[in-house]
Amino acid sequence: MNRIDWIIVRRLAGSIGLTITVLCGLLVLVEAFSTSRFATLSRIGGPHVAVLAIAVAAARTIIDTLPLSVLIGAVTGLVNLQASREMTVIQASGMSIWRLMRGPVAATIAGAALVATVGHAAVVHLDRGFNASRSEAVTRAGSFWTEERVAGTHYIIEAGYVHPSGETLGTVSVFMLDPPRQRLEAETAELLDGEWRLPTATRFFANRVPEDLTDYRLPTARTGGDLRARLASVRDLTVFELAASLASRLSDPDIRARTWTRFATLIGMPVTLLGSLVVAFAFTAGYRRTNKYGATVLYGIVLGFVVFVLTEMAVRAGEAGVIQPVVAVLGPAVVAIMAGATVLLNKEDGRT
Repeated sequence: MNRIDWIIVRRLAGSIGLTITVLCGLLVLVEAFSTSRFATLSRIGGPHVAVLAIAVAAARTIIDTLPLSVLIGAVTGLVNLQASREMTVIQASGMSIWRLMRGPVAATIAGAALVATVGHAAVVHLDRGFNASRSEAVTRAGSFWTEERVAGTHYIIEAGYVHPSGETLGTVSVFMLDPPRQRLEAETAELLDGEWRLPTATRFFANRVPEDLTDYRLPTARTGGDLRARLASVRDLTVFELAASLASRLSDPDIRARTWTRFATLIGMPVTLLGSLVVAFAFTAGYRRTNKYGATVLYGIVLGFVVFVLTEMAVRAGEAGVIQPVVAVLGPAVVAIMAGATVLLNKEDGRT
């Protein structure tokens, strides 16, 4: 990149950074309204821990709304360049919009890749430190249950706690729903090759003496990946953990759709932010005789909100399995890029 590229990148980065800072301040203010959480964390680790927890919660929201922040910040930065006539001078030197976008596009892709991997992972790990349920080795009592209907067997299994690996349950109760109705009680249950193995168990019948069992097996369609995904929300997993979950066999279609959608959202962040950047250039980077950019900025921001809302709706559809996750995540971003490129082509009249 030459000096002009660095000037544009610095201006846009400063505007985007200022936008993110303002939004982060508003989010911190909203998070601070949760006085009970602040008091609890202050009692456990001190006021500095409570403040850090609020900042981390705000950072998670910032990452989720990053496309909108990039759009508003880029529009603001380009308007400043236009108002100072720096953009006019740069274009008068013979450089087209396409050439001017080269530096910001490269910086956006690199920054998005860094945020999606390192930044998001750091925020998630910090957030886990403030979540009491994450810091324990097991889940809280009575927090896990699942219904199984496999190999002609229909039952509900409930566990008092679950090991984080997702492959060992404790304080297990199994309710057999096929006649004759019976209930199984066991200290532990282990997931082994498509079966729940109960090393020791007690079987209860109506009007019969309980029966002790050894090495009892129950068929299951669940896998370790399914159970690990159920123990944690996909929004609480890093991109590397999501990749590991997808690498393991996920048999539950709902969990698989949510995991794929979240993974595609993080991996596709460079494309999503690129769409916001192209829209910003399309609506604010053209030559103007006057410094009146109110309507242009308004149109750009409204379009950005529309793209953001459509993206969120598509993501929800992807998580529900209605749309393919990759299409749900990248579809709106590709549409935004095409729309912005079309506007730029009309303005530039084919100049390269």
